[in-house]
Amino acid sequence: MSSKTAKPVMHSAAWRISLWATLAYACGTMLVFLSLHQFVENDIQRRSDAWLAGEVEVLGDVAARTPKDALYGTVVGEVAELASKEVPNKMRSESSANDSVFFLQVGSDGGTRLWAGRGRVEPYLAAIRKIVIIPDHPSDLQVEGLQIPFRVAALRMGDGSRIYLGLSERDQLRVLRNLNLRFFFVWALLVLLGFAIVFYTTKRMLSYVREISEAASRIGHSEMNARVPTNVRNDEVGHLARTLNGMLDRIENSMHQLHTITDALAHDLRSPLTAIRGKLEMSLSAATHGEQAEPIVSAIDELDRLTEFLNASLDVAEARADALRLSRSEIDLDELLRVMIDLYEPSMSEKGLQVRLHSGGDISIDADAALIHRMIANLFDNELKHLPASCTVTLHLESRDGVAVLSLEDDGPGFAPEVSASLFERRVKGKDSSGHGLGLAFVDAVVRAHGGTVTATNREARGARIELTLPLVPARVM
Repeated sequence: MSSKTAKPVMHSAAWRISLWATLAYACGTMLVFLSLHQFVENDIQRRSDAWLAGEVEVLGDVAARTPKDALYGTVVGEVAELASKEVPNKMRSESSANDSVFFLQVGSDGGTRLWAGRGRVEPYLAAIRKIVIIPDHPSDLQVEGLQIPFRVAALRMGDGSRIYLGLSERDQLRVLRNLNLRFFFVWALLVLLGFAIVFYTTKRMLSYVREISEAASRIGHSEMNARVPTNVRNDEVGHLARTLNGMLDRIENSMHQLHTITDALAHDLRSPLTAIRGKLEMSLSAATHGEQAEPIVSAIDELDRLTEFLNASLDVAEARADALRLSRSEIDLDELLRVMIDLYEPSMSEKGLQVRLHSGGDISIDADAALIHRMIANLFDNELKHLPASCTVTLHLESRDGVAVLSLEDDGPGFAPEVSASLFERRVKGKDSSGHGLGLAFVDAVVRAHGGTVTATNREARGARIELTLPLVPARVM
């Protein structure tokens, strides 16, 4: 048989730990990448600026040495074309035209003296006039109609003209884009791998903790000599298991001592009570007159009540200490209730009470038969003691969510207001009660010892209602 229930993965501690650890790892690696991205971007720009500074000096020197004749534009244009083929980080273009570099020489009057580049010179010249380009300090230039900006270096000539050499940032952006894509792929793969590793190791560690919890939950409800599993690893979880086992050893010893004390106390009290009862019965058999027998019968009844009070007090005390010894077996609660009704029906009919049972059929529980029998007897005894004539006691039995639900209702006066808040406490009883105040306390003790719950309230209309739950027999796993 098994009582384990599978817990949803997303509700487990392993999932939360893995999620937070992966989130921290992802954020850390992202910060590393952003730093690396900034370093690569700065390095590419530094190389581009160094190339622009060197090439603009070369073009300036060529322009200064070349005679200003009909071949001037051709010579300088070819030198600019050669420079475009030495662009750093350049990738193959879809067209054969020079679209990555432009060369512009502007005269002292602001007019265009020489242009080597793709398209018309006017958009480039208009963009240059909008910004201030300091020599030896390349700047970004955004040309109208082009999405990708240029990096431009400037040089002042001796005749008052200016030379501008522009390098498209297309190749630089392409390098960074490829870097981003590759990093994102590697980053996602590492994050998923890290999550899987953390989740596996955490789940494996916490599965051992779950085994300890399940073993600890069974201890006290089944047997006190059970212990939580231990491992050979000298880690924190192993130390926890050994510490729990040491604590359980001390608890078991305390329970054995408690059982020894209660058994000795019960024996020491029952022996003289039994002896006194035996002598009273002998006196009763020897009595010749009814007047002499009546006090003896009354004394015997008081001794029986005292013995019952002693047994209930000891059982309640043990149950409150989670030390009630259970001899579990499979019990058909429906059959037990019908037997108890047959047993109590004559006494209830004599007092004018009616008993009704509404049952959902055969409902089996795993419980101590003697204690469940005494518990139900306590419930019927309470009804006999406290209900006036012409009242009805109704029992409902059903199974719900893995437990047997037994409710007992009557149409009597209900619980007194002064005791309704502490019905399951020992020695708590109403003003008109002749009992010891242990009936419901014993019921609560038995239900708690079996891992169930019990509630007692007054009904809205009239009367009292007691509802208790007891675990069903666990399903057998083939």
